[in-house]
Amino acid sequence: MMKKIVSCVASASLVLAAAVPAEAAPHRTYSWELNPTGTTARLRGLSAVNHHIAWTSGSQGKILRTTDAGHTWSSVGPSGVDTLQFRDIQAFSAKEAVALSIGPGEDSRIYRTADAGRTWAEAFRNTDPDAFYDCMAFSGNKLGLVMSDPVGGKFRIQATTDGGRTWELRDPAGMPPALANEAAFAASGTCLVAQGEDWWFATGGGTAARVFHSRDHGRTWTVADTPLRSLPSAGVFSLAFRSATEGIAIGGDFADENRPGQLLAITRDGGATWTAIEEGAPQGYRSGAVWTGREYIAAGPAGSDYSADGVTWHRFDSGSFDSVSVADGKHVWASGAQGRAAKLVVRH
Repeated sequence: MMKKIVSCVASASLVLAAAVPAEAAPHRTYSWELNPTGTTARLRGLSAVNHHIAWTSGSQGKILRTTDAGHTWSSVGPSGVDTLQFRDIQAFSAKEAVALSIGPGEDSRIYRTADAGRTWAEAFRNTDPDAFYDCMAFSGNKLGLVMSDPVGGKFRIQATTDGGRTWELRDPAGMPPALANEAAFAASGTCLVAQGEDWWFATGGGTAARVFHSRDHGRTWTVADTPLRSLPSAGVFSLAFRSATEGIAIGGDFADENRPGQLLAITRDGGATWTAIEEGAPQGYRSGAVWTGREYIAAGPAGSDYSADGVTWHRFDSGSFDSVSVADGKHVWASGAQGRAAKLVVRH
């Protein structure tokens, strides 16, 4: 399965590269401020709460939390889970968070804490050997979805209405059939995203890289093709929406991180149709993206970029990151391989 490949392919750009500031506008530059986390785990899960508080998670069963703007990080994950890969995390505050571990069968689990990680409750454990959960998203503090690769020819959805304490399987009747070999990428926790009443998830691996859309908390879905390259190692890795209608689908090929082309598309109709962006797009694989309220920030093992409109992009860093997260529409964090974590610094 493609997630097994994602977890074991070594990045060619793990060298901690210095920031390469680039101007977004006169007197405005972007760069990452690195914060040591004290771990070598690959941190693919990330959730920013505000300027001071963020949670990140990843391999080796690691879940980390900072409450002092990244100056120090504490390991706060459950005990006895060193073999799990926490590829996604959603934090609601300094005390409350929900973490998803990925993998086949019982490796796919959801844990929840309400006391800053001192104790964790196991809220969900997958018992179907054919299921492989990839990503999780919340709209507000109560409504959430988690999605699995196809089981019986359809993507599987679990839903929560109580902030991740309990989960319920959605009826597959509302899900369009999956393509042969189609799956999602558990690379950054952003293959499934939410905004208000809208939910989207992204795929690759089949004859087309596609985006699914729901407006009823995952009960029914529509699906649209994107122009992104689709291979066992390529497709849409991340979605980011600035509104219910405007957004981007971004990805590439994790087996060829610097391969340009067919890695970015935009929508202006909520994901019903997608338009390829070639000229001006990032020139390499990007695994995570967010809309900050001012611009898109995209990051991956091959570098980081920003864009005000989703069409024209500017590279500002060559270091390796997997995930990005934004809080309050302005506080952007990133995390990735070898325990890398950073905050975005914008200088005027």
